Amino acid sequence: MSRLTLVLRIAIALLMVDSAIELAFVSSMVAWIHRTASKGFSFNDGGSTYHLAGEPIHIMTDQGHTSNGAAGTAFVLIGLGGILAFVLRYWSRNKHDGLGTFARAFYYLWVSINIPALLLTTGALAYVFAVTNAHEGQSIDIALARSLDGDKYPLEYWTPQNWFSAVLQLDIVDARNDIESHLRVMRGWQYNLIPMFIVQLGVTILAVWEFIGWRRQEVFFRGEK
Repeated sequence: MSRLTLVLRIAIALLMVDSAIELAFVSSMVAWIHRTASKGFSFNDGGSTYHLAGEPIHIMTDQGHTSNGAAGTAFVLIGLGGILAFVLRYWSRNKHDGLGTFARAFYYLWVSINIPALLLTTGALAYVFAVTNAHEGQSIDIALARSLDGDKYPLEYWTPQNWFSAVLQLDIVDARNDIESHLRVMRGWQYNLIPMFIVQLGVTILAVWEFIGWRRQEVFFRGEK
């Protein structure tokens, strides 16, 4: 095994770990919003306690789905697919029958998939930060929240990060620590896209570079022109 191949395999392993973390963070957020936050929160104002719905009417979730898709693609197609591609490539050495052709074709396909998968992660990174930053600094109208009596907040469009940041600006009765903990998870999957992109960029470059070297070696040993 060449040093370049070893580095590529290490990079693939790192990408699988990072993408698994991304999937876990997004899944944790979704589960908490549906099971806990959806019940709503109580807040104090003017000596009285009011109920606030756990989600506003206009909650934006596409950025979470996009991140989940990018992480799933990185883990399954690039990670698991890469492991299988290298196993098949090793197995197909000196084999020129139909199965050997299939194994090499699968490896070619895996190398080519790296580029659109990287573009997906790049798009997810740009989209998540653009949408989140566009709604940064929004706040909840307390007078309106008091009058809703548990109905969903109707103003503005919110990402989960920005909504729960605004909720924490209220005098929450008993769920502040829970909200803060899960808000850190939401920020976690947002900012985890940065190292995921960097590692995946490295995997893509290494995969193409290693493929070129492997292909040259194949041509040399087969005596092809």
